[in-house]
Amino acid sequence: MSVDEFSDVHYLTEHTVCRILGFCEEEGDYAPLIRVIGRIFSNADALMKSFRKDELSVTNNLESLTSNDEKQRETSKKEDASTRAALPDETPNGLPDACELTVDIDAVRRVYDRLLSIDQVEAALVNALIYLTPNVELDLEYLDVYETSPDYLNIFIIVMENSNLHSPEYLEVALPQFCKAMSKLPLTALARLSKLWSTYDLPHIRRMMETFQQLITFTVVSNEYDTENLVNDNETVVAATQCLKIIFYASILGGEVDVEHNEEDEEDSESNELTLHELLGEERLYKKGPRVDPLEKELGVRPIDSIRPLIPFEDFVNDSLNDVIEMDKDFTFFKVNAETKFSFQSCPFILNMITKSQGLYYDNRIRMYSERRLTALYSMVQGQQPSPYLKLKVRRDHIIDDALVRLEMISMENPSDLKKQLFVEFEGEQGVDEGGVSKEFFQLVLEEIFNPDIGMFTYADDAHLFWFNSSSLENEAQYTLIGIVLGLAIYNNCILDVHFPMVVYRKLMGKRGTFLDLSDSHPVLHQSLKGLIDYTGSLEHDMVLTFQISHTDLFGNPILYNLKEQGDQIPVTKENRQEFVDLYVEYILNKSVERQFKAFKKGFLMVTNESPLKYLFRPEEVELLICGSRKLDFEALEKTTEYDGGYSKDSQIIKDFWEIIHSFGEKQKRQFLQFTTGTDRAPVGGLAKLKMIIAKNGSDTDRLPTSHTCFNALLLPEYSSKEKLRERLLKAITYAKGFGML
Repeated sequence: MSVDEFSDVHYLTEHTVCRILGFCEEEGDYAPLIRVIGRIFSNADALMKSFRKDELSVTNNLESLTSNDEKQRETSKKEDASTRAALPDETPNGLPDACELTVDIDAVRRVYDRLLSIDQVEAALVNALIYLTPNVELDLEYLDVYETSPDYLNIFIIVMENSNLHSPEYLEVALPQFCKAMSKLPLTALARLSKLWSTYDLPHIRRMMETFQQLITFTVVSNEYDTENLVNDNETVVAATQCLKIIFYASILGGEVDVEHNEEDEEDSESNELTLHELLGEERLYKKGPRVDPLEKELGVRPIDSIRPLIPFEDFVNDSLNDVIEMDKDFTFFKVNAETKFSFQSCPFILNMITKSQGLYYDNRIRMYSERRLTALYSMVQGQQPSPYLKLKVRRDHIIDDALVRLEMISMENPSDLKKQLFVEFEGEQGVDEGGVSKEFFQLVLEEIFNPDIGMFTYADDAHLFWFNSSSLENEAQYTLIGIVLGLAIYNNCILDVHFPMVVYRKLMGKRGTFLDLSDSHPVLHQSLKGLIDYTGSLEHDMVLTFQISHTDLFGNPILYNLKEQGDQIPVTKENRQEFVDLYVEYILNKSVERQFKAFKKGFLMVTNESPLKYLFRPEEVELLICGSRKLDFEALEKTTEYDGGYSKDSQIIKDFWEIIHSFGEKQKRQFLQFTTGTDRAPVGGLAKLKMIIAKNGSDTDRLPTSHTCFNALLLPEYSSKEKLRERLLKAITYAKGFGML
């Protein structure tokens, strides 16, 4: 047997691999197979031509193919590929061009199954990949090889089918180099990969996601990072994150998606006058329009369009990476040096809530600082006294009117003042606002605005949530105020006790309400409409519905509404029931509250329109930012609580106190949190971020504990026994909504 036995094999097919394998097994020597694998897998051209779909029809006797025929076929394939590449991708969310790839993926998988069971072949594949990738990277970077030959993508498709890529042999050198090469692919190629992978079964796409995650984690834990040595400068982590983005969008595309039902964005007409920001050359930093990820644009799908991705969003977060990102530096790269420096905020799917909210915090602080600087400059020119803060002076008994008038004036005269740090003063009261007074202001405004007697919002007992009152008599300014308050809370890092359904946050982020949103906002109606869709009997005879619906106004009077013209004349049938449901939902979640919601969103955008909020966060994360998390870790709260007035963590009453708190059920824990902080949720990052204070409030007494919700302070008398402490505490938190709260 000569060494050159298989030297005429210039590319691989499943048949060729099986033939060589059969030969090696007969001889009891795998050296010929290892040589062929090493040669083909280390050569871009050979790998690109391997495992073609059309090889299935080719005669098994590969040697009989003349090199001439081979050349001809390759030329025609290249022409086909170029034609395909030139064809426009008609459906942005469809998969026409991805499905026309020329690799026989099933054959590749069967080949790997056989090859990876042979120990010596693994080393050959690793070495081949190390040899292959630098050349591929050069081809892509300097020769634009993909433009002339779209089948170049086959290399990446074939290599990614190797189910061992995440193993230690690859993690050191081969996989980092491969990721670097893949990140050099042009946008159209990345989109094609994303579309192709979105058609894969879940185990395959999950394995690829875990491969990139493994590489990021392995690289992060193998290195030391600090403010000088940034993880942003690590080429491997950056390239693997960019590769993970391809899988992230594939997971969205392959899951349930709704690219329709988008809210219209109202653009304010821009003034032609130069702003101070522009005069100071700060335009670049602050007036940037909303960011759009290039791959997202190419694919025509956004994370907010995802109803259910193939892989949960949480699985794309890499905790090891989040631990080492220096967010202040990353923020600067994101805002200022985006062309020259990589920012992980350009791949927000990999960041957790704490890291993203830090990014938002830096954005807010820099904006506040910028507004302060401009105010100082402006006042020097104008000769006025500068006000570096957004100052609100309000009377407790006229809090809505005062806040409304002041904020309305600001939003009309100088909306950028809303981006200053909030500073609240209650008329006739001493006190410097270090966050506590603002928090109390928010609480009081919300309490009043959500009061059912005012009628701005309706409260659904079944869902325990508020919804816009479609027949509210209040003017739009009131709704704009509540939008501004929500924006200011995010901007000033304040948790609000608001109870909206998720559809409100989805609408704020640009989606219209659909049937899926109804289960959360109007559960009873959702059940009825679902029953209607699933009904198997005769709708006309059994339900006698028409395209006219009825609901009650603020005063309990019925209001009739035609979902279509002459709706009262159109019966609901099996054929048109889906249309009836769609129109009903469109009316309830969108049309009927359009006036109120538009005003509300306008207020919200006045504060947040230039921040990276929409780019970084999904609707459920925006809710977390505003309302905090429902996950409560009281062990973490105990560790960070501070004591005052003579108490310490070793005081007997404090030990008893924590034993009592830990013995509480979920409902009582929430009541305690509501009593002490004004909300029953934890801030982003958990209860450890709350900074609660327990202060001694006199010796044994029958008085109940009290709280300063604006400072998260519990005033606790030194009760004589654990039983009395428990009884007094329970009474305070159960019955004292507004009792003893200062």
